[in-house]
Amino acid sequence: MSMSDFEAILKAYERSGGNPHFLKSSRVASLVVSGNRILGANEVAGIHLISEPLPDGVRVKVVIEPGIKLDTPAHLCFGVIPTEGTQRILSEFEIGAGAKADFIAHCTFPNAKRIVHLMEAQIHVGRDAQMKYSETHYHGEEGGAEVLPKAQIVVDEGGQYTAEFTLTTGRVGKLDLDYVVDVGAHGVAELTTKAYGYGTDTISVKETIHLNGEAARGLAKARIAVRDQATSEVIGTTEGNAPFARGHVDCIEIVRDKAIANAIPVVKVTDPRAYVTHEAAIGTVDKKELETLMARGLDEETAVDVIIRGMLR
Repeated sequence: MSMSDFEAILKAYERSGGNPHFLKSSRVASLVVSGNRILGANEVAGIHLISEPLPDGVRVKVVIEPGIKLDTPAHLCFGVIPTEGTQRILSEFEIGAGAKADFIAHCTFPNAKRIVHLMEAQIHVGRDAQMKYSETHYHGEEGGAEVLPKAQIVVDEGGQYTAEFTLTTGRVGKLDLDYVVDVGAHGVAELTTKAYGYGTDTISVKETIHLNGEAARGLAKARIAVRDQATSEVIGTTEGNAPFARGHVDCIEIVRDKAIANAIPVVKVTDPRAYVTHEAAIGTVDKKELETLMARGLDEETAVDVIIRGMLR
C-alpha cells in the first residue's frame, strides 16, 4: 500500500466531510478505494468486505450476517485524485435477515477536470433487516465530474431501507442518479436526494419505489437548488401495488438566475386499497425570508445561499 496515496485519499475524504479517524480505526469496518486500487479494508465481527480490482474500477461485495447489528457505521471511501480518469464501482450488498447496518460513504474527486464515476449497485435487505446508506459527494470546484449512480434494491418482508445522497458542496458537474426499490410486505423504503448546482451543472434524479407487498411504505424525496445556467430534472415515482400500501413523492426545487428546474412526480396505484400521494414545488427563495436575513445585515447573495442551504440541510 502506498502511504502517500492513502494519505491523499484521506485528505480528499476529509474535504468531502468525512472523518479520516474512522478509516484508520481497527474497530470500524471500512473500505478505501482510489481509482481501481484498494488502499484499505477492515472487517469487524459480522461484516465481510470482499473486493477485487477491475481495469477501470473495483468490484465490492458487502455481507452482513443474519442477526448482526453493527454498533458503529461502516465507512466507505471511493475517490479519484488525478484530474482525469474513470472509476467504475460494481457493488453488491447482502443484509442478512434481522441484521441492522448503517453505512457512511464518501465519494470524492477534488481535482476533477474530466472524471467519470460509474456506480452500479445491487442491494438486498433481508427479512426484518435494516440498512441505512448515507452518501456524500465532493466533485471539486471546476465542474469536471460526471457521476452516474445506479442502484437496484430489494427489501424483503419487514425490512427497512433508507438512503440519502448529498452533493451540496463544490460543483456538481453532471449527475445522473437512478435508484429503483422493490418493497415487500410491511417493508419500508425512503430515498432522499439533495443537490446544489450552479455554473453549467446538470442534475438528473430518478427515484422509483414499487410497493409490492401488503402494507409496504415508501417515500421518494428530493431537495434540489440550481442557479446560474444550471439545470435539474427530478422524476419521483411511487407505485402502490398491494393492499394498504402507502407511498409519497415529495420534491422541492429552488431556481435562481437563468437556471431551469423540472419536476415530474409520478404516482400509480394498481390495488384500490393502496394510497399514494405526491407534492412538488418549484420556485425562487421566499421573499419574506430573504428580506428578514438582509435586514439582519446579510447581502442578498449571502442571504440566498443561507436559505438554500437551510432547505438542503
